[in-house]
Amino acid sequence: MASTEKAADATGRTTAPQDPDDLAGLEAGLDALDSTQTVRTPLSQTLLRKVLPPVTAVALVLVVWQILVWAEVAPPYKLASPSDVWGEVRAAWLQGTLLDYIWTSVSRGLLGFLLALVIGTPLGLLVARVSFVRAAIGPILSGLQSLPSVAWVPPAVIWLGLNDSMMFAVILLGAVPSIANGLVAGIDQIPPLFLRAGRTLGATGLRGARYIVMPAALPGYVAGLKQGWAFSWRSLMAAEIIASSPDLGVGLGQLLENGRNNSSMPQVFLAILLILCVGIAIDLLIFSPLERRVLRGRGLLVSR
Repeated sequence: MASTEKAADATGRTTAPQDPDDLAGLEAGLDALDSTQTVRTPLSQTLLRKVLPPVTAVALVLVVWQILVWAEVAPPYKLASPSDVWGEVRAAWLQGTLLDYIWTSVSRGLLGFLLALVIGTPLGLLVARVSFVRAAIGPILSGLQSLPSVAWVPPAVIWLGLNDSMMFAVILLGAVPSIANGLVAGIDQIPPLFLRAGRTLGATGLRGARYIVMPAALPGYVAGLKQGWAFSWRSLMAAEIIASSPDLGVGLGQLLENGRNNSSMPQVFLAILLILCVGIAIDLLIFSPLERRVLRGRGLLVSR
């Protein structure tokens, strides 16, 4: 009978006929693997998983802080209470200076990071794709990344003076190596098959970098961007703490230094909390969503 006969293929070998029901089941299974069920998470569950833990952690820190103040583990001029710091926040808000402190530093940090992005991205591509450049510049980039950014402040002041150019120079020297090395690491992790397939399809040179290399290296590149922002922010704070001038205005780093000079622990704690909050906010609003989108697009993150 036809159902039990074996069919001969082009090479003369015989193969058993496939059951249409089995093929349909296999196709349905593959489709189920490719599709991701999107279920809207209830608001109460979102609040419970993502809002409650950090709020609880902050509340716990405040409780421990207040207990230490009550226990008088340190004199008041060394350990300010949460209420004293809140009073400093309220005073700066009423004076209209609180947002000025934040904007002065954030605007410098973001602009410096964008400049570092423009320089670090092509530099990383060049180092990753040209062996001679990697041999010549790769160790230097790694060395610069390990060098504390505060070390660049004195020479930057001597070279450029007390102005915004000095601030941007310190940011670039701290952030460019991180962005470039992050992109190099991402490119090194690209499967060689992707690159060969791209060359076969004619994606070479700039086209290959745009359509093959950069999309495939995105996870490592995004990690480099996050680290680059962290270096930008730390470099800026170091520059603002060391270099002060009326022409530079008062950023968060200078606010911290002013608190030290005035022996005002509430002002010191205020500056530290603002620096911390800005760093967390930039990560939550920009880099964490970008990282989740990249990972989810590659099937590495279903829900988070």
